[in-house]
Amino acid sequence: MKKRFAFNFMATGVGSVPFLDVDDTCQRILNIFPDIPFWPQFVKRSHLEDMSIQASQGLPLLKLNSEKNSISITSDNDQDAELISFYEHFMAEDTDYFAVGHEYAAGLYKLLELINKSPQSYGPFIKGQIVGPITFAGTLRDPTGRSVLYNSEIMDTVVKGLAIKALWLVKKMSISGKRPIIFIDEPYLSGFGSAFTTIRREEVIKFIKEVIDYLRSGSNVIIGIHCCGNTDWSMIIETGVDIVNFDAFDYMDYFLLYRKEIIKFFIDGGIVAWGVVPTTSFSGKETVSDLKAQLEKGLNRFNEWGIDRSTVAERSIITPACGLGAIEPDKAVKILELLSSLSSIMSEKEMPKVLKV
Repeated sequence: MKKRFAFNFMATGVGSVPFLDVDDTCQRILNIFPDIPFWPQFVKRSHLEDMSIQASQGLPLLKLNSEKNSISITSDNDQDAELISFYEHFMAEDTDYFAVGHEYAAGLYKLLELINKSPQSYGPFIKGQIVGPITFAGTLRDPTGRSVLYNSEIMDTVVKGLAIKALWLVKKMSISGKRPIIFIDEPYLSGFGSAFTTIRREEVIKFIKEVIDYLRSGSNVIIGIHCCGNTDWSMIIETGVDIVNFDAFDYMDYFLLYRKEIIKFFIDGGIVAWGVVPTTSFSGKETVSDLKAQLEKGLNRFNEWGIDRSTVAERSIITPACGLGAIEPDKAVKILELLSSLSSIMSEKEMPKVLKV
């Protein structure tokens, strides 16, 4: 059974933001999400903070195309040497070799710097994120034009590379003195089961579980999976993850179809991160009352299943439905404010003062 935590509707972010000012954005995050501050990905500030590019350092056979803001598989002649070097560093557990540089994650370094100035001002957790192996590989093709998902040699390096990079991130976040939470972001799985995503269920579980097991063996981390669309949630739960993060605004009913699996997940100590504040469908007219009513739909269903309200509250986090990187900055600010207000109401805490950036 997983260790239980009293989250009680604490709020945090998914990752990407549309802002450009690193210092002010991190200050804002610490102010309105003091319990679980997250380090933001500044995707509008630099292409290096794209979720896949950000995770690419240290992985073999990859080439960064700055003009296209993308990565691709290289067909250079020294592939064997790259692979040998990669596995040597991996087997030696050389996490620093897989570090995420400052220019790839400015928000990570700034958030840690600010927490270090006044660690007692913030709660027990810090949250980070890394692209998942299915999403990372799903956007790449090998030199023959085949998806990396179906190239076992390259896929092995993707899974192991992301696993050890995630471990470096967790160790880096631990410097704050806070308990690290890391979400494995798998938006690619929103298309699972369609003609465009033919990877098998057991392969998805195997690849993600390898990352999770590696992280657990080397750190004291709480691990979540984020998927912002509909997917096979029983598959996600079967990976053994601690937190399931889903779009609770547009896809609540789809998630609740998995009654048996969700009940077992809760019995085993699982945590639900309700992405109840919409992002892509955000109109700006939403109110805290609207979002509370939507959240209550899910909570009431859990109660009908025999899971009492206090247990659900204890193991509930709330987030935006997805990252904010593609949202207009003024709407992103509103989403963060709504999320903070909803968290305060649900947990019956005094609302923090929101910093205006």
